Amino acid sequence: MQISDLPYPDPGVPDARSGPRFLLWLGRGQLGGQLKSLCWGMLHFGGVAGLPYAVGLGIDAVVDREANRLLLVGGLLVLIGVAISVGDAMLHRTAVTNWITAAARVQQLLARKTAELGSALTRRVAAGEVVAVSTGDVEKIGWFVEAVSRFLAAVFSIVLVCVGLLFYAPELGVVVSVGVPVVALASLPLLPRATRRADIQREKAGRATELASDTVAGLRVLRGIGGEELFLGRYREASQEVRKAAVRSARMWALISAIQVVLPGLLLITVVWYGASLALDGRIAVGELVAAFSAVATLLYPLRHFEEIAMAYSFSRPSAQRAARVLSLTRTDAAERPAQTAPVAEPAAGGDLYDPRTGLLAPAGRFTAVVCGDPDLAGRLAERLGGHAMEEQDADRDGEREAEDGPSVLLGGVALDDLELHAARRLVLVQDKDPVLLSGTLRELFDVPSSGAVDSGAALAAAQCADVLDALLQSAPEGVDDPMDARITERGRSLSGGQRQRLALARSLVTDPEVLVLDEPTSAVDSHTEARIADGIADLRAGRTTVVLASSPLLLDRAERVVLIDDGAVAAVGTHRELLHREPLYRAVVTRETDEEQRLAGLGMTQLEEALTEIEESA
Repeated sequence: MQISDLPYPDPGVPDARSGPRFLLWLGRGQLGGQLKSLCWGMLHFGGVAGLPYAVGLGIDAVVDREANRLLLVGGLLVLIGVAISVGDAMLHRTAVTNWITAAARVQQLLARKTAELGSALTRRVAAGEVVAVSTGDVEKIGWFVEAVSRFLAAVFSIVLVCVGLLFYAPELGVVVSVGVPVVALASLPLLPRATRRADIQREKAGRATELASDTVAGLRVLRGIGGEELFLGRYREASQEVRKAAVRSARMWALISAIQVVLPGLLLITVVWYGASLALDGRIAVGELVAAFSAVATLLYPLRHFEEIAMAYSFSRPSAQRAARVLSLTRTDAAERPAQTAPVAEPAAGGDLYDPRTGLLAPAGRFTAVVCGDPDLAGRLAERLGGHAMEEQDADRDGEREAEDGPSVLLGGVALDDLELHAARRLVLVQDKDPVLLSGTLRELFDVPSSGAVDSGAALAAAQCADVLDALLQSAPEGVDDPMDARITERGRSLSGGQRQRLALARSLVTDPEVLVLDEPTSAVDSHTEARIADGIADLRAGRTTVVLASSPLLLDRAERVVLIDDGAVAAVGTHRELLHREPLYRAVVTRETDEEQRLAGLGMTQLEEALTEIEESA
């Protein structure tokens, strides 16, 4: 795999059962790159391992005054130098390629999962954790994939040095062969503690990142209530906790690094002392002593990779665990769904939208309004109607979280969860109550997949965006005379909440899906504009299935069919005016009646007068 081949045409289906399994899956996907890196690493480290023996042969040639042999040793040193240089350069190139390709694969998988889950992702995983996984964790995972081949090549060179010494200078070779494993494994008992400290640091860093993202997202509200200093203090405390945890983690890793320096130094001193005594006794030649000394000295370089692979795995394992947790999420809320042997055919046009869990039916081609007393339930229902729904969680008596499983929403009798993701998204579009506007021109904002039946002008008119166009044109640079070429800032921050909401509604109308689900599309606009928007939606979506979750009488009165959801199930169906007269619960939700007002509304005149007298006397 070359960097130029990125991104992958298909990043594959990851093994997300655990962090180590995910790392193993990544490694298997890059065997070719790992083998290339290993071969170049063996060339590089093999040259490093062979250098001491060449030096020893050269010294023996000088002592024996053999010029021809010294010349051959010089040529050997040149070859070893070339092998070290070329191997090092190519090892670095291939190892970095492995790192980038692994990171790119993980980022592609995360991007695909984000697109699959949509807004349901942040209901299961905190926003700060998502940011940490897609940035820092990806880098750590790539680091481990990169370090594996270098570590294996380093192990190869260490084995080569030890075996070579056993043949070249057996007495010193035994000492080195015993001492090197001790040095390599000496820091192993400290790794669990270092890993725990690193996990604590990452956990605190994730909380600080989440707090920072929440603060930035709500900065306008914080300024309105004067809460900037409060949240600044909270973030300052969180950042100091991260700093303290980082210092504690760094101390442990510094101790491990010190061990990797001290113990090889002690081994080198032992080899020199013992080798010198052997040389004085005439049991080894001077060249053998120099070769043994050089071999142990060069071992310091490959031994560092034991520390690197330990650190890389310790840091990447929890990162891979978090990435696997995100990648294991599914867009369906059923714990187990039978595997499809063949792709499910798309439903025929004109099918009804039906939710078996709540009993909600949205007839094809009609404007249906849904009223829920619980705003959170309305949001979950909107996501569910679009096939985005995931495991909904409610607290039980013991405070634990339990998943509620249920059948999928049906469109024309076909379960949305059984359709291909792109087909489900094309058939049913959900606009939540807090839509996001991406930065760019207004023309780019409306450059979305659509049927082509609705142009941007008609959608903007239906969403009552005339004042938004004027505002964008006034703030546009000189020379821009078409509001469609005016730029929108990040998340539309230069616009008011109502303006952003109307632009998002117009974008949804342009797509012209078979089923459009809108969650509180007019919550941020005034009543006059809301009435015109209700008419615009009804006119533009005539003959198309439209579901609006709202409690505004202006929208409800324009709907052809109104459904009341109570306690997670359909409680009543009718028109807005019919439900106002016959359903006290519906009237309470729509008109915001208090319990006392509801009780008084159900009394006769005589009872009403008596109740009022009681209220006055109690007052």
